[in-house]
Amino acid sequence: MKKTLASLTLSAVLALSAAPVASINAWADDVKATAVAGHPPVFRWVKMIPEVFVPTVQKELEGSGHTFTVDLQAGGAIAKVGEELETVGEGLAEIGTVQALFDPAKLAVQNVTYYTPFVSSDVKQISNMMDRLHKEDARLQQAYTDNNIVYLGAPIGIDDYLLMTKFPINSLADLDGKKIAAPGAAINWLSGTGAVGVSGNLTTYYNELKTGVYDGVIVFASAAVPGKLYEVAPNVTRMGLGAQFAGVLGANKDWYDAQPEAVRMALHKGADAAKDWYNDDLTNFAAKALEIMAANGATVVEAPEDMRKAWAAGMDNAAKAWAADLDGKGVKGTEVLSLYMEEMRKAGATPLRNWDKE
Repeated sequence: MKKTLASLTLSAVLALSAAPVASINAWADDVKATAVAGHPPVFRWVKMIPEVFVPTVQKELEGSGHTFTVDLQAGGAIAKVGEELETVGEGLAEIGTVQALFDPAKLAVQNVTYYTPFVSSDVKQISNMMDRLHKEDARLQQAYTDNNIVYLGAPIGIDDYLLMTKFPINSLADLDGKKIAAPGAAINWLSGTGAVGVSGNLTTYYNELKTGVYDGVIVFASAAVPGKLYEVAPNVTRMGLGAQFAGVLGANKDWYDAQPEAVRMALHKGADAAKDWYNDDLTNFAAKALEIMAANGATVVEAPEDMRKAWAAGMDNAAKAWAADLDGKGVKGTEVLSLYMEEMRKAGATPLRNWDKE
């Protein structure tokens, strides 16, 4: 009997030692992550995390032996707007909405769309394009790697930017001397208009319009409605300034690299699902947002084409200056500018100005 037991024990040990690593890693593992967002959950790019990203990852992991739970800390609870990159990169959170728009120094090339207005109002076109370029082009991936971030996906596309003001706009001359707030690099769009550009973001627009800090804001319809900006800036002018790319869903690289392959694959599947949901939901809502604002007392007008062309023609070419500055720092700014503009033209966009060719 002793010999039999010894033989059985040896067989069991040998069987375990011969088991593939993949089988051992497949044993039950509860993957927990904290996700951060500077904006509150009312905004779509935050909402997509609990509503689509997390459920999709969980579904992808069914039968794998892994589970996935997320503690969402939004509205600046851990990271304020513009602090998400550092918070995730330093490991204070595992996942976050990495806002390139509000971190232009560390995510310089990711801001390319904000230096090229009047290119396209099609947010799906820009979102899908930037997602593909991030996955394929090392020049865009490098900025994340340098900050200990892994690009998961779910690009944060922004619908066509509008001008919302306290006063009606009948010509560009009406902007002269007015204080207009804009986010990040979008402040460059006001060059040549006579307006005084002020840096701002969605979390403060309402109160600062109400108290007279601003006379107007450059904003997009899908955010203007939940922010109720039409109450304090009821003149809405559709200038066709363009849809934009503002950020992504990213993960801490050390945490990501430590996860089993099944979890890593599920994270990307979740981000892809979030991208599709986000784009569809945004497109549908943006079309209704202008109607909602009008129904709540706003005056919505379409800027005539000659006004749009005059605005575009009068702007400084901040894109060329931005790209040249990055080139001088060893970052491939001019190459990324040309890449983006060429890809958008190939996709059917008709820019009012070819910023890369001037």
